Amino acid sequence: MKLLTFLSNGQEQLGVKTEQGVIHIAAALQAVPAAGAAVPADVHEVINGGGAAVAALQAYVDQALAAAEGKAAGYLLQESDLTLAPCVTRPNKIICVGLNYRKHAEETNAAIPQYPILFNKFNNTLTGHGSDVPLPVKVTSKVDYEAELVIVIGKEAKYVEKADALDHVFGYCNVNDLSARDLQMRTQQWLLGKSCDGFSPLGPYLVTADEVGNPNDLAVRCIVNGEVRQNSNTSDMIFHCDEIVSYISQHMTLVPGDIILTGTPEGVVLGLPEEQQVYLKDGDIVTIEIEKLGSLTNRMVAERA
Repeated sequence: MKLLTFLSNGQEQLGVKTEQGVIHIAAALQAVPAAGAAVPADVHEVINGGGAAVAALQAYVDQALAAAEGKAAGYLLQESDLTLAPCVTRPNKIICVGLNYRKHAEETNAAIPQYPILFNKFNNTLTGHGSDVPLPVKVTSKVDYEAELVIVIGKEAKYVEKADALDHVFGYCNVNDLSARDLQMRTQQWLLGKSCDGFSPLGPYLVTADEVGNPNDLAVRCIVNGEVRQNSNTSDMIFHCDEIVSYISQHMTLVPGDIILTGTPEGVVLGLPEEQQVYLKDGDIVTIEIEKLGSLTNRMVAERA
């Protein structure tokens, strides 16, 4: 199942992507009362409810589509008409893994880490597919793109073994882990360069784990103004998804809705020789594509004082 969150009259609304269009769940429930179990109407209700919530939602989607067959249904929307919010709107934690692709570590002349390098971002960085991302030009001139797979936790995890780790995952999505390299490298702590407003476009969809299958073998691309800059596969990860979830759970409790950014492959601006480095600028269009997860596109816009 592909879940998305969109804005309607300033309010976040849950949608489900289908071949017929996006079902606006709250509007559909007004028109077609659910025949079965209670239907979640918020993405975090779905995540928190786990398999039972997904099953109830799928049964209702089937019911709503059947009711709409052959007629115009106001709850069946065109995705292109929607203003999307982050596909996970209120994560409790945003945890990031640095230097987690072998070729990326090599291109930046960094040692292969012995343990996952963890840092964090905050909710102010979240934005949706299609939104403009402000480039904070007053404080940085070196904003870089980073295509990354996101793990979305679906079940509380503490001291989880690697073999069981993926059982605690609800699904996956795309993120652009934007990074102001001059701020990131100013000190030994990377947080400042990672946490500017809008620096984590997330989406367009939250795709359930059953639909994704093996997260350790997904094609990953970043495209800037039509030019492919990153072209890799999650198989190049140093620490794979099950290892990451298990490792983090040894040190903190992961809860439903937490998101984990799993690192970026080679091809970032930072990895180029200095004379070839051209960082993101006003008007640049950046698209993140991960196999089975759709395309996340945002325009970079110089922030106005």
